[in-house]
Amino acid sequence: MRHVLVAAQRAGARTKLISGPSLQLPLYQPEIAERSDAARDLIAELAKADGIILGSPGYHGSISGLVKNALDYAEDLRWDKRPYFSGRAVGCIATAGGWPGAVNTLGALRDIVHALRGWPTPMGAAIYSTENVFDDDGSCLVPRVAQSLELIADEVMSFVRLPQIA
Repeated sequence: MRHVLVAAQRAGARTKLISGPSLQLPLYQPEIAERSDAARDLIAELAKADGIILGSPGYHGSISGLVKNALDYAEDLRWDKRPYFSGRAVGCIATAGGWPGAVNTLGALRDIVHALRGWPTPMGAAIYSTENVFDDDGSCLVPRVAQSLELIADEVMSFVRLPQIA
């Protein structure tokens, strides 16, 4: 995730990484209006984002519950000026200990983006995480993975730069 965000920054984006502890949100319950500070922050960041990068580990062939629960909070944007992910490019990255899990997780992320009215970028990344893909400093060791992540950033940024239809 950091690799693709750095590539987006090089292309002129302002980025914010929301991960791990920031995604440990209460179970999404649409009937309860009260939101935690972390949930309100997530919703606010999604609302103002012109492009989004989503990443999930593959658990049992699909996205993690942590990521799914966080994405459920996008429901709070249903009445927003730009509902859900409308009019936004969304890059998707999936990692898993096997190719089937990584590919299935990537497909699930893309399906969710469609359901949220977003535009999944043509390039998505399925990363086989049992390889040594990143070093201890987070540098990508696999050129084809680095290229895929950089292309995702380029595609999101290209979409962001398009004139928006009112």
